[in-house]
Amino acid sequence: MFLGTHTPRLDEKGRLFLPAKYREELAAGLVITKGQERCLYVFPVPEFARITDALRDAPVTAKNVRDYSRVFFASASDETPDKQGRITIPPGLRDYAALHRDCVVIGANTRLEIWDSAAWESTRAWVITSAGVTSPAPGDFRAARASRGWGPGRVHDGQDAARGIRSGPRHAR
Repeated sequence: MFLGTHTPRLDEKGRLFLPAKYREELAAGLVITKGQERCLYVFPVPEFARITDALRDAPVTAKNVRDYSRVFFASASDETPDKQGRITIPPGLRDYAALHRDCVVIGANTRLEIWDSAAWESTRAWVITSAGVTSPAPGDFRAARASRGWGPGRVHDGQDAARGIRSGPRHAR
């Protein structure tokens, strides 16, 4: 499980230090792809394989599944951290997420998310304001899920686009 917020910097070669606490779990390899709200998703290979299986089982006749799969897989890049724990973020993914120097890496349960620091602050503020979340109390998240139509007990797992559910702020770039 990935938890916490970290603020590494992107170097001039497009490399980013993974937070030390995650390096062992990601040492064997990871997959970076476009996330929602213009962030990047970073998955350990086993988690990416699980999502791949779920999308493989989704109905190919559903246009939203095809569209999501196209973007998700076409933008994916498999990476292996170097001995110093750095990963190289491909230029197309850096452009998509508007990553320059100051970045934020957040733990998001089964994945990491890499954000431009200003975009993260904007998104974090929007979530707090729109959902009324001021602390991570479990009741707050249940209320936020219900207010977005996620339903009781439903966990937003990053595959909502495949299900046709849209949520979160839109950042024009």
